[in-house]
Amino acid sequence: MANAPELTVVVPTFNESMNIAELVRRIVLAVSGTPTEVLFVDDSNDDTPQVIEQVAASSEIEVRLIHRAKPVGGLGGAVIEGIKSARADVCVVMDGDLQHPPEVIPLLLNRHESSGADVVVASRYTGDGAADGLAGAMRILVSKGSTLATKAMFPLRLRNCSDPMTGFFLVDRRSLDLDTLRPRGFKILLEILARQSLRVSEVPFRFAERHAGASKASFRQGLHFLTQLTTLRFGKMSGFALIGALGTVVNLAIMWVLVQAGVDYVIAAIVAAELTIVGNFVLQERFLFREMVGQASGVRVRFAKSFSFNNAEALVRIPLLALLVETWHISSVLAAAITLAVAFFARFFFHSLVVYAPRKQAAESSDVTVAELDESSAVV
Repeated sequence: MANAPELTVVVPTFNESMNIAELVRRIVLAVSGTPTEVLFVDDSNDDTPQVIEQVAASSEIEVRLIHRAKPVGGLGGAVIEGIKSARADVCVVMDGDLQHPPEVIPLLLNRHESSGADVVVASRYTGDGAADGLAGAMRILVSKGSTLATKAMFPLRLRNCSDPMTGFFLVDRRSLDLDTLRPRGFKILLEILARQSLRVSEVPFRFAERHAGASKASFRQGLHFLTQLTTLRFGKMSGFALIGALGTVVNLAIMWVLVQAGVDYVIAAIVAAELTIVGNFVLQERFLFREMVGQASGVRVRFAKSFSFNNAEALVRIPLLALLVETWHISSVLAAAITLAVAFFARFFFHSLVVYAPRKQAAESSDVTVAELDESSAVV
C-alpha cells in the first residue's frame, strides 16, 4: 500500500461526469507538495463512475471511487461514508461541480494548521466571500434567509460560523463522533456543527458558477432541509409535527372547500381525513423516517399500519368532532382543528414505535423502553 496521504478530498457526486477531469486537474495543482488522495463517493446513474476510473488511471495523485449502488442518507450519507473511508484524518469536503474552487484548499489547510480548529468552513458570507454562483436573486435570497434561520435556531453552536449551509469545508475526523450523525439530505455541515461542540474557523471563498451539468437544487431538497433543521433542533417529534401541521392545513382547506360546496361537514371531514392520511404517510416516508425504513417492515405493511391506525383514530375523532359541533355549537372547522391537535401525540408514538419499529421488535412492540421515546423526541 502507498504511504498514507496527509489529506483526503471527499467529493460526493451524482451525474457529474463532465466535471471530473477538470476537478481533479485543479485539485492536483492546488495541493502540490501535500500528499493527497481524492475520494469520490458516487451515487450516479450515468457514466460518472467510468469517467472517474479513467481519470484515476492517469492522475498524478491517488484517486479512489466508492460507487453506492443503493445510496443511503443522500448527499450527507455520501459525505459521512467518505470521511469514514478516508485514509487521512484531515478531510476536505467539496462538491464535484467546481462551484467550490479547489484553489481554496490550501487556505483551508493553512487555517487548520494555524488555528487548531476542528472544522474550517469555506464561507460565502465572510471577508471577500460571495455567493455569485447561485442561480438568480431568488436562490441567493433563499440561501441567506435559510442561513439566518439556521443561526437563529443554533445561536451557540453556530456563533463562529457565518455559512453553516455550505458544502465546502475541512474537518479533522479525529474530533468527530461519526456514530452520532444522522445524515438526511444535503446540509451535512449543519448536522456536524449542531450535534457536537467543535472549534470552528473560517476562510472566505467565492461560490462559482457550475462548470457543466445541471443544479441538483429542488423543492424536495428544500423540504429535506426544513425537516432536517426542525429535527436537529427539537427532535423527531418536531419533524412529525411539521408534517402534521402541513397535513392539518390541507385537511382544513379540503374540508372548507367541500363544506362551501354544500357537502355535509361529516362527509367533508371523512374525505379530508382520508386524503391527508395518505399525504402525511408519503411525507413521513420521504423526509422523516427515511433512515428507519431499511430495518422496518416493508412499505405495504408500514402503509397498512399507518392507514389503519389513522382511520381508527378518525373513527374516534370524527364523532368527537360531531359532539363539539352539535352540543357545544363550535364551528366545524375549529372543532376539526381541536381534535387533530389532540390526536397528534397518539399518532407520533404509534408511528415511531410501531410503524417504523425494527423487524425483530415488531412482535414485541409492547416492550419498547422510555429511552426509545426519548431518542425520538429529544431536544438537541
